[in-house]
Formats: sequence, structure tokens, C-alpha cells
Amino acid sequence: MRENLKAARRAAGMTQQAMADRLGLTLNHYQKIEYGKLNGSFAVWDALEDLLGVHQRILRASLDIRPGPKENR
Repeated sequence: MRENLKAARRAAGMTQQAMADRLGLTLNHYQKIEYGKLNGSFAVWDALEDLLGVHQRILRASLDIRPGPKENR
């Protein structure tokens, strides 16, 4: 999950549907980007950066909840 993207969207007072509409995407397509299941194009990330006022490098950060090698033992 891209928590920074989700947090920035919420801070902007936008729903996932509103964000998808502003980007010209379907809701499902936007959700896949926010959930980290789809990378999204450079144009989408540029637009997200402009809409949210947060650098896309920060927005793209994913929360990796899988355990590391030491935690698997």
C-alpha cells in the first residue's frame, strides 16, 4: 500500500473516485496505483505530484508488510 499517496489524497479532501476523475482514470485503475499493484505512467505520477503538492518520490513509497528474512525463522 502506498500510504503516503493515500494520506496526501485524504489531506486534499479527495476520495479515490474524485482522484480517478481528476486523473481521467477509472476508479479500479486508480485503486491499483494506490494499493501498489500497478505502477502507473509517468504522466499519472506527474499529475499526482501537481494535484497533491507532494513530490512523486514520496508518493510512490510503498509500505512493505512482508516479513524480512530474519522474521521468517
